Amino acid sequence: MDNVTKLTLEERIKLMQRFFRLTVNGKVDTETMKVMQQPRCGVPDVLEYRRIPGGPKWNKNILTYRINNYTPDMPRDKVERAIANAVKVWSDVTPLQFRKTTGPADIEILFGSREHGDRIPFDGRGGVLAHAFPPGTGRGGDAHFDEDETWSEINREINLFLVAAHELGHSLGLAHSNVPGALMYPTYSYMNPNTFRLPADDRRGIQSIYGRKRSFWKK
Repeated sequence: MDNVTKLTLEERIKLMQRFFRLTVNGKVDTETMKVMQQPRCGVPDVLEYRRIPGGPKWNKNILTYRINNYTPDMPRDKVERAIANAVKVWSDVTPLQFRKTTGPADIEILFGSREHGDRIPFDGRGGVLAHAFPPGTGRGGDAHFDEDETWSEINREINLFLVAAHELGHSLGLAHSNVPGALMYPTYSYMNPNTFRLPADDRRGIQSIYGRKRSFWKK
């Protein structure tokens, strides 16, 4: 991350333009501005393909998560369902298992506004929707959601399930994908949660870290 912060503004714009397959000119032109204004994840875009630099991962297959507080935008049970479905996206294709707990957890989930305790403040409504930390101790794996957004379980405002599934990909060690339509693509776009299937690019990425889900069915 230090190498990224030392780049000039023009160099950073060029990196972003390459990532999003835009015209690379180092200028904030019309097409670049359109991408910058889209709702997005707060994890930096300039990362290695699929995996976070250094390859952080959990060295166990049973992970716990805790929902520390709840957005008032949705009923509590629907928040819990959205998060449960989000972790299931990843447990369906890997050996990972997730258990919700009320005590300290591997993955701490919270909703917060502006400065919310991690020195990475949110920017208010629009822009950054959420961010998450890669596997590790302390804040490692934690996922934070901007309370200034309006969260929903349907195609209204910002769908919590879709953003949570994306952020949990970071919590497990995935970086952003530059494949449009991938769950780990950095900008938000709605997909029907009821028919959602993890895109192939995301499946290959997570399985490169944790392997495939083992089948116990026998003929």
